[in-house]
Amino acid sequence: MKRVIVGVDGSDGSRAALRWAASEAERWRAPLVAVWAWEFSPLIVATNAPTEIEELSQAVAQRLRETLVEELGEDGADRVEAHVVEGPPVRALLEQASADDLIVVGSRGYGGLKGALLGSVSQQVVHYAPCPVTVVRAPGR
Repeated sequence: MKRVIVGVDGSDGSRAALRWAASEAERWRAPLVAVWAWEFSPLIVATNAPTEIEELSQAVAQRLRETLVEELGEDGADRVEAHVVEGPPVRALLEQASADDLIVVGSRGYGGLKGALLGSVSQQVVHYAPCPVTVVRAPGR
């Protein structure tokens, strides 16, 4: 296995996926790559959030860093290759992956139908990935 790539969005499902991916990366002695994709939407403007792409990207990068530290500790977070991508999460994850990688996603992130077993992102990643995919369920699900 070349790398372990994990999708992160701050949800309980993605946090569980991050912890599992970190354990798997350590087990295989493979680099861990965390990808947090975000999309600009009118909702961002309506909530008075920063509207400059660079400001938004920096805010997401800060959230990613905080999530990595909360879940993996400072040392663990320092070993993660972190990517913040403006665009659809599925595309962001698939563009990172090669046949020699493993993609890890949570079963449910933010958005979509709460009762669904797989979210739209995890379902599309499973369907289109060029490599193995692991879908991790959040505790209590």
